[in-house]
Amino acid sequence: MSETITTTTTVTKGRPEAIYETFERKSGKDKLTTHYCPGCGHGRAQKLVAEAISEMGLGDRTIFISPVGCSVFSYYYMNTGNVQAPHGRAPAVGTGLVRARPDSIVISYQGDGDLAAIGTAEIIHAANRGENMTVIFINNAIYGMTGGQMAPTTMVGQRTLTTPSGRNAATEGHPMRMAELIATLEAPVYVERVSCTDVKNIHKCRKAIRKGLQLQVERKGFSFIEILATCPTNWKKTPQDSIKWVQDVMEPYFKPGVYKDISATVQPLPRPEPKTDRKELEKILGLQSGKTVAKTTGKIGERRIKIAGFGGQGALTAGAMLATAGMNDGLQVTWLPSYGPEMRGGTANCSVVISDKRIGSPLVTQPNVLIAMNRPSLDAFEQEVAPGGIIMVNSSLIDRKVARTDVKAVYAPFTELAAGLGLKAAANAVAIGVFLAHEKSIDRERIYEVLRTSFKKKEAVETNIRAVDAGYEYKA
Repeated sequence: MSETITTTTTVTKGRPEAIYETFERKSGKDKLTTHYCPGCGHGRAQKLVAEAISEMGLGDRTIFISPVGCSVFSYYYMNTGNVQAPHGRAPAVGTGLVRARPDSIVISYQGDGDLAAIGTAEIIHAANRGENMTVIFINNAIYGMTGGQMAPTTMVGQRTLTTPSGRNAATEGHPMRMAELIATLEAPVYVERVSCTDVKNIHKCRKAIRKGLQLQVERKGFSFIEILATCPTNWKKTPQDSIKWVQDVMEPYFKPGVYKDISATVQPLPRPEPKTDRKELEKILGLQSGKTVAKTTGKIGERRIKIAGFGGQGALTAGAMLATAGMNDGLQVTWLPSYGPEMRGGTANCSVVISDKRIGSPLVTQPNVLIAMNRPSLDAFEQEVAPGGIIMVNSSLIDRKVARTDVKAVYAPFTELAAGLGLKAAANAVAIGVFLAHEKSIDRERIYEVLRTSFKKKEAVETNIRAVDAGYEYKA
């Protein structure tokens, strides 16, 4: 049975509830003003989206995705759930959201440079899969945020920073009609192009946005609403002349209209059922079959761990081992790697969160545990550690003490202890042992289990277990 939304007006003083009353973007600035230029189409389009969310009562369910572009600061304006996505990757992020949280209303809000250029693959494949999301595509025929370069939607003859003589179809190709392109795919349910210019077209735009959201509520699948919008600053026109340019130049080429609508006949998508089969999970993750999940004793709170070193020290591997062990121990875990372009010798660190409660974000910006494998890592992250936290220092390679007095410092020669066992590369296992000795959040046996499933050779398993024990038993 499909879900029906009853529209009720909840707009107060001209501002829908889905837009914040003030915009906390920069201190000292006017908190009632967005960063959009006067006459920009983004402000008008976002207010229409916010009105639809508010009037349909979807504010608590909506997740608004704003990738790189002029809409990048939308999370300061939209009073909904918000996710910032890399350039062009909003449909991929949206795919994860609609599958992980199928009751959410996911809006992928993208500009033409973001969607039609950098994110072409993401939007095509998300549409082709028929993901249950609503895409709002702002077509203003130019790259707005980065200074006015040619976009895939730039008109033939239109001058931009990268086409100073005007776009030439023979060398730069023709403007891409994204609504028509998406409409050729089998899966999309509803595709419409609207023009956000005069009152009549604004009403059409409002109606299209509401329909896209309603179809998502009904789990009918993928909706794509393209909005022709203005960019006075980069077009070097007044707001009034910009609206006329949309009407006279863009609309004849990007013709507004419904390009696909099969919503009346399509059946709602099945609601995904969570898979809780542990044997299947063990098979996917390569865990030892038959291992039972330990009952975590007491509450460990949330351990936000940063492990950092240079490439080749195993910082990322150590983080993955801790996260896997925590998962096997029945805890909530995340692991997020970060590394430089160099394979070995470059910077590398990872964020690990281990908690007995649901984790809000995998990103660790204020760790309460820092494991510094080398001096640059200590220099880089020491000041980020939360007061009362702990810093574990590889004294084999770090020739200074922790400068702060509001954290606990533990010094152990990770590299020397590993070398004494005949495997210098096991310094990360020593670091894990030191961690386990001072942070009683994971049982040591769980690390042994991870090691047994990570190495094929018995000798490597035994050496790494001894390395863990060496770190665990080390006394400064």
